[in-house]
Amino acid sequence: MERITIVGGGFAGVEAAWAAAHMGMPVRLYEMRPHKQTPAHKTGFLAELVCSNSFKSMLPTTPAGQLKWEMQYFGSLMIPTALNHTVPAGEALAVEREGFAAEITAALENEPLVEIVREEVTILPDERPLIVATGPLTSDALAQSISQKTGSERLHFYDAVSPIVDASTIDYNKVFIASRYDKGDPGYINCPFTKEEYEAFWQAVISAERVPLHDFEETRFFEGCVPMEELADRGPRTLAFGPFKPVGLTDPKTGRRPHAVLQLRPENTQRSLYSLVACQTRLKWGEQKRVFRMVPGLENAEFIRYGVIHRNTYLDSPRLLHPTLQLRSEESLFFAGQLVGVEGYVESAASGIIAGINAARWAQGKSVLSLPPQSVIGSLLHYIASYPHKEFPPMNANWGLLPDPIPMIKDKERKRAWKLEQARAAIEALEL
Repeated sequence: MERITIVGGGFAGVEAAWAAAHMGMPVRLYEMRPHKQTPAHKTGFLAELVCSNSFKSMLPTTPAGQLKWEMQYFGSLMIPTALNHTVPAGEALAVEREGFAAEITAALENEPLVEIVREEVTILPDERPLIVATGPLTSDALAQSISQKTGSERLHFYDAVSPIVDASTIDYNKVFIASRYDKGDPGYINCPFTKEEYEAFWQAVISAERVPLHDFEETRFFEGCVPMEELADRGPRTLAFGPFKPVGLTDPKTGRRPHAVLQLRPENTQRSLYSLVACQTRLKWGEQKRVFRMVPGLENAEFIRYGVIHRNTYLDSPRLLHPTLQLRSEESLFFAGQLVGVEGYVESAASGIIAGINAARWAQGKSVLSLPPQSVIGSLLHYIASYPHKEFPPMNANWGLLPDPIPMIKDKERKRAWKLEQARAAIEALEL
């Protein structure tokens, strides 16, 4: 029987392997870790989380919630596994990193149709169908091989990771626990700033020393992962009106809304580790310790991990890929994950599911699926395959990608409800 080859054991590669195997196809999955690590990974687990531990909102009326519904419709491995390893995060689905990745790895290791090969792939294999899901940290050698195959120069941007602190070193007399508007489990620790404290913090951020970038590399940050100091450079109110906005939060000690709030999110089930939400950074480590200890409640915080920055690599997908994730010049070659220009764990995994299904259908002589743009997954895949402008930015799932109703509905809630209804109907109408 024909076999599907997959390169990359991250979220997209794992979901692709799971989907293809559940369509009866043998799969060989290559993952170079733990023999060769990336700058961001620490373990040999498949689907290891390297940035946030949040998979975004679980609310079914949000794009992220609908995306999860669509993934489960197609048999996702990631979503039910995540639900087994949740940590409190309000309305968001956040997971305990190690337990989640360990269960994902065990599921693939115990799947009879999946063979996991622990070695680095430096050139594109000749086997077809082939799925390349090596992610934003694709090794230089393989990235060069991909560039030669696609005939285009690779694109890149920078992704920064937030620091993590030891929960026992937080001053709980200065913080409060709540989620915005009291939605979901109140899993966030909130560090409230007065106006004076915030202004001093902002001044420290913009004047702190940063890790320099290589002279030969262009700085191109994805807007959803802009380092905190880059936002602060835009003006003194950018953080307070952006990731530190205090809306929906009332400090019970004062009965008032703080001037600004830095939120901490639990990183594990025991809540012994907390990450600083939206504090991805490329400040030097000594500077991080000094600056973040200016945050109310973190004056004596011990940092388990400091923020780091690494390069992300992705394709010029609008010029290279069909919305089926097939390379236009060779339809037995598929790409998936952040490498194609979707941004986020869930989005990457969703693209992997479709790549796995389509590679299996191609191998079985069936027509491949092109998901309708009325669905969340379909809207993302159509976006990456047809973005019209030269500068192609990666994208998260959002309602703005889905077609608007005709005639236009002006009320935002009614319009979103209409899009949600259309998305579910479009998926359920597919002939699988």
